Amino acid sequence: MPALAALLAASALALAGCRQDMHNQPKVKPLTKSDFFADGQSSRALPAGTVARGYLREDQAYYAGRQGDKFVSDFPMPVTQQVLERGQERFNIFCAPCHGRLGDGNGMVVRRGYKQPPSYDEQRLLDQPPGYFFDVMTNGFSTMPSYASQVPVEDRWAIAAYIRALQLSRSLHLADLTPEDREKLMKATPTSPAGTVTKPATPTEGNENGHE
Repeated sequence: MPALAALLAASALALAGCRQDMHNQPKVKPLTKSDFFADGQSSRALPAGTVARGYLREDQAYYAGRQGDKFVSDFPMPVTQQVLERGQERFNIFCAPCHGRLGDGNGMVVRRGYKQPPSYDEQRLLDQPPGYFFDVMTNGFSTMPSYASQVPVEDRWAIAAYIRALQLSRSLHLADLTPEDREKLMKATPTSPAGTVTKPATPTEGNENGHE
């Protein structure tokens, strides 16, 4: 009997220690009705100015391509060979279907009836700062949609850098290059069967400014 009494006492103590606070919490589930708040909703609106972790984009030059109301005239990061190669890759994927790989506005979808964008070597676009091209990719322009949801910020800047490289490539002459670069260019340039250097395609005239 004493042993049984001791066992019963121990069981009672154990049962007393099994509190239900973690099982029956004073909580509300999302989107359920609540009598606690005046509007009857359990889910609360975020405080004004709330920013998700990792999305505090205070650097306007980098994230918007602007300083105040003006486009930035310099790239907000170093333009390295790696950046240009990444820009070329992304340009060929997202931009070349309309703008063409040469940036002349003669992309494959244009040849099939889509509105032709201007060539990047038009003086109007040669005069534009890098921030302008970043802004167009971010917000769209005329018939060109925004690519912000498809192309991240760093890739938009890489594409803008590559566009600038395309523009420079159309205005440079062989005499502007170093002997080493001229040699590399001649080795990389395709030749015709007669052995002459093949000229790049010239931009199509009469473009309408439907894209940037």
